[in-house]
Amino acid sequence: MLRSFAQSPGSKVVYIAPLKALARERIKDWTSTGAFSETLNKNVVELTGETTIDSTEIEKTDILITTPEKFDGISRQWRSRAYVQQISLVVIDEIHLLGTERGAILEVIVSRLRILSQFTSRNIRIVGLSTALANAHDLASWLGIERIGLFNFPSSVRPVPLRIHISGYPGKAYCPRMAGMNKPTYGAIMQHSHQKPVMVFVSSRRQTRLTALDLIAFSAADGNARKWLSMSEDELESVQMTTKDEHLKNMMSFGIGE
Repeated sequence: MLRSFAQSPGSKVVYIAPLKALARERIKDWTSTGAFSETLNKNVVELTGETTIDSTEIEKTDILITTPEKFDGISRQWRSRAYVQQISLVVIDEIHLLGTERGAILEVIVSRLRILSQFTSRNIRIVGLSTALANAHDLASWLGIERIGLFNFPSSVRPVPLRIHISGYPGKAYCPRMAGMNKPTYGAIMQHSHQKPVMVFVSSRRQTRLTALDLIAFSAADGNARKWLSMSEDELESVQMTTKDEHLKNMMSFGIGE
C-alpha cells in the first residue's frame, strides 16, 4: 500500500475481505493507530453490507475496505466512475474462496480489473492472500502474476515452528464421521498440547457445540472435567458476564469456548 501511494500519488487502494467481520477488524486496525489517517493523511473507509456511503465519499477515499459483493457493485460502471479508474492496488484476502459459491464474484472482479487496467493503461497490482492451495501456479497464471511474483511459503519459514500430524477418517456420512473424530481430537489435544491453548475447527455452529460437549465428557471420564480451566472462579465469573449465551457460559466453566 505504501509503495502504491509512493509510485502513484492520488491513487486508491482497495482491500477486499470475504467477511464483514474481517473488514471490520481491518478498519479497526488501520484507524486505531492513526498511521494512515494522521501520519500519512490517508482516508480509510469501510463499505460492507452494514455501511452505506455515496460516490462523493468514495471519491475522497484513499483506502477502501469492502466485501466482494460491494466492490462488484461499485466497479460495474467503471467507465463512468473516475474513482474506480484511480485504483492502483487491490488486495484480495482469502482468495482461496474462489472455490466456493461466492467465487464467481471474485472471478468477475479480477476479470474486470484486468480489463480496466488495459483500458486506462494503468498497471493495477493485484495481491491475493490465501491459506494452503493445491494449484497456486494456476491461480497465479490466471491473475497474470509472473513466476517471480508468486510466493508459496512452506511451514519451515514460519516465525513460530509448526508440526503437522494428519489422521484420516474414511466415513462418508457427515454426522457419524464428525462424532467419530471427537475422541481422537481429545487424544490429540492431550498428546500434543494439553497445557497450552488449542483451537479446534469444525464445519458448522451446531457441530461446534456437539464437539465441545464431547470434549467435556472425555475430560470428565479421565477424572477431571475442568482440567483446561486456568483461571480463578472470580476471573471466570467476570468472563462469563460478557456473554448472554447460557451454553457458552456453561462451556466456559470447563475451560472451553465455542
